[in-house]
Amino acid sequence: MSTAKPFTRSACAVANSLDVVGDKWSLLVVRDLLHGKRTYGELAGSMERIPTNILADRLKRLEAAGIVQRTPYQQQPVRYAYTLTPKGCALGDVLLAFVRWGKKYIPGTLALNQGPASVTSEEPKASARRVRAKRE
Repeated sequence: MSTAKPFTRSACAVANSLDVVGDKWSLLVVRDLLHGKRTYGELAGSMERIPTNILADRLKRLEAAGIVQRTPYQQQPVRYAYTLTPKGCALGDVLLAFVRWGKKYIPGTLALNQGPASVTSEEPKASARRVRAKRE
């Protein structure tokens, strides 16, 4: 018995991938998480200035898709740190392909060098200390 759910448009891998991360903002959120951003405030402060209502929606959608996980790091009020799951980390190859294509075919574009493209489960405060240490 098959457990696969029916596809909305088709069984095309590209179409179905775009249904999950093909909007204007989702891959930028993934990019920022790959570069070490962890908190809502850090994500909201990205240079593209994602509107906060859209950021909240994208984080919920990415979490529902198993791409992002959130972990509380503060209880009063509750605040969350966001990290990529292994499924989310695998999107790094997709982003790298976009970087290569953009640098080759869109004059003036460059790859952002915001930090290491590694994903850890450190809490946000540790990440901020690491960034300050690098600047000094």
